[in-house]
Amino acid sequence: MPDEKDLDLRAIHRLIIAGWTGRDVVAVEKHIRELEAIGVPRPKRTPIFYRGATSLLTTADTIEVLGDASSGEVECVVYALDDGLWVGLGSDHTDRKAETVGVSLSKQMCAKPVSARIWRLDDLAPHWDRLILRSFVRAGGERRLYQEGPVEGMRPPPELIGLFTGGGSLPQGSAMFCGTLAVHGGIAAADLFEMELEDPVLRRMIRHGYTIETLPVES
Repeated sequence: MPDEKDLDLRAIHRLIIAGWTGRDVVAVEKHIRELEAIGVPRPKRTPIFYRGATSLLTTADTIEVLGDASSGEVECVVYALDDGLWVGLGSDHTDRKAETVGVSLSKQMCAKPVSARIWRLDDLAPHWDRLILRSFVRAGGERRLYQEGPVEGMRPPPELIGLFTGGGSLPQGSAMFCGTLAVHGGIAAADLFEMELEDPVLRRMIRHGYTIETLPVES
């Protein structure tokens, strides 16, 4: 039977957010130029590994953000625990206005919701590319599909871990966000973000959702 369990965030002491993890370097470069055109700084390298405070990680079903310029993005999250590597679901919720000032700054501005349920990576490795990520947003009372696709377009966890560590293993107590998919219809703020990680081979699903409460911006 495949192995799964609930995540204990108290075991996590390091947060890494991998960006620009696409396998197609031409497509990655095209997207970098698109974002440069709207003021988002070019990364120093690809993939790039941003660090974040572990206090940002939460399994709560509500987060609070400043203003209405933030949005979620669904990702696989790899955890290095005392009994090996595990995979869960997360949203790299990001302040898009702050992103034009600095990506590292924007990563630190918002909570990072993650699923409580996690799966053992060894059970997924033989069919990793068949996993499917999916997200939905609700805005103005309308719920719609926001992201959907297989993870095959992104570098797999062993490759990302090797690039981050220089060939070593992911240190115990680490959480690594592994990259996201393109969105349907452009990046959009929402009052609800729902996400799924589907394993069509072992016929199981991880789901998590959270509401976004906006705080006023005072000048």
